[in-house]
Amino acid sequence: MSHVPASPPSVESPLHGRIVVITRPAGTGSSMARQVRRRGGVPLLLPGLALRGADDAAGAAEALRAALDDDVLVFTSPAAARFAARLAPLRTDAVVLAVGLGTARVLRRLGVHEPLAPESRQDSEGLLAHPALAQLHGKRVTLVGAPGGRGVLGEALAMRAARLHELHVYRRAPPRWQRRQLDAVRALPVDARVLLSSAEALDNLRTGLPADAFAALRRTVAVASSERLAQAARAAGFEHIALAASAVGEDMLAAAAR
Repeated sequence: MSHVPASPPSVESPLHGRIVVITRPAGTGSSMARQVRRRGGVPLLLPGLALRGADDAAGAAEALRAALDDDVLVFTSPAAARFAARLAPLRTDAVVLAVGLGTARVLRRLGVHEPLAPESRQDSEGLLAHPALAQLHGKRVTLVGAPGGRGVLGEALAMRAARLHELHVYRRAPPRWQRRQLDAVRALPVDARVLLSSAEALDNLRTGLPADAFAALRRTVAVASSERLAQAARAAGFEHIALAASAVGEDMLAAAAR
């Protein structure tokens, strides 16, 4: 098994025609595909997740409007920010935190002026180290996301004696793939890169793809957004893994270019 360390983003690291498999949720991979093309790579969209609105949109909207009066709002993903903004304008005096810089960028575009985010480690553990989450005793904290995600984050916030509420503004579902996508996966060369930033997406690929397609996928190089994702990739059968500095697109593609 090879374990390739991350390198910082650099325009001197083109992809030279390498195929890059983008596993971001359906409908959200076009920006990454453009970045791959700008670096000379060939993108292949193979979503590991499909995103859907909350089953009870009216109830979720009412809960969100109430949460905007809380002390702290924590958004667990860019999708959490986008789906929340569809339910109600994100006007709030709360301290707003994002699990990563990508989520913070989306929040700013949606009108949140100063969202806070970890600057180094772009994951739940990095966010929990942020000073804004150090003293939460008795504070009203809402964790905005989808069912089944960021369990570590919710548990840690509750242990800090926050008055924690989890608000589900969207839900994740297994994706559907077209025959042409499956044929492209079966034909992947071993030097292709597969971008992995979600354990749930990886599990959907492992269990949902035809056996021969997933066998072809795991012969390529997995680019993992964190050590946790690298471990999940090893468990799924990937032997060659590149570790990116974070899930931010520039970091993922820098690792893919190695």
